[in-house]
Amino acid sequence: MRLENKVTIITGAGSGIGRETALLFAKEGARVVVADVNEKAGEETAAEIKKNGGDGYFAKLDVSNRAEIKQVVRDALEKYGTIDVLINNAGIIQDALVLKMTEEQWDRVINVDLKGVFNCIQAVVEVMINQGNGVIINTSSIVGLNGNVGQVNYAAAKAGLIGMTKTLAKELGKKGIRVNAIAPGFIMTPMTSNVPEKILEMMREKTPLRRLGEPVDVAYAYLYLASDEAKFINGAVLCVDGGLII
Repeated sequence: MRLENKVTIITGAGSGIGRETALLFAKEGARVVVADVNEKAGEETAAEIKKNGGDGYFAKLDVSNRAEIKQVVRDALEKYGTIDVLINNAGIIQDALVLKMTEEQWDRVINVDLKGVFNCIQAVVEVMINQGNGVIINTSSIVGLNGNVGQVNYAAAKAGLIGMTKTLAKELGKKGIRVNAIAPGFIMTPMTSNVPEKILEMMREKTPLRRLGEPVDVAYAYLYLASDEAKFINGAVLCVDGGLII
């Protein structure tokens, strides 16, 4: 029970990495706010938590909507009285080569994957400062470290999250708040479900462990960074990629 009674907001918790993280955190004793824009998926995750004897509920959330974020935080505080952990997991992709990328594609990815994280952090950070502790974990990507063809918007957002993480680790560390990031490699989630098999095989070949990642691989990394076992880790970027070379 490494997160016993820790109130945790997980964005994008309806599916993929977010779902696995929500289920794992609940199993480890956390009280989980399952935040997702997809109501059906979010409700299913929350129902699974309760079925397994955990404590959690669904909250509809579009991270690009600041009013919705503020409401989610107010509701969590009303129900649980505090917020201990924020997992900024929600994200989207809208890939295109730079000459073909539309302004809408650029704006949408930046608004969700970068500004959305800022929105969520700003909504919870005062609570964490007042209580003198908290954990914030941002989801970057190895694409944010190395770049990737056809993902200039996504790479820019994920690289921005690394800069945000390191800056906030310096700003908030003295307040008792740890800020870290996870940089997943190629993880088999609904977001990657339409990738052609030849691309999947190429990614396996480029990964020294010779397999693609599973959502639970990232969930356990979140668990470690959220727990007291990582209480002296701040401003770090943990790659969960099997050693993928891109």
